[in-house]
Amino acid sequence: MTVIDMPQWIMILGNFGFPIAITIYLFLRFEKKLDKLEVVINELGQVIKQTRRD
Repeated sequence: MTVIDMPQWIMILGNFGFPIAITIYLFLRFEKKLDKLEVVINELGQVIKQTRRD
């Protein structure tokens, strides 16, 4: 089987499949880190509010 005989979708998948998979993986990791950051920022806001009351 030569490159000319390959269906177009196989060539596209071969060329773009790996970068797409890596991008999805990184977005999922980034989303988890953003969720953790949101929790920490909310906790910091609560600490600041408590500190100002005292």
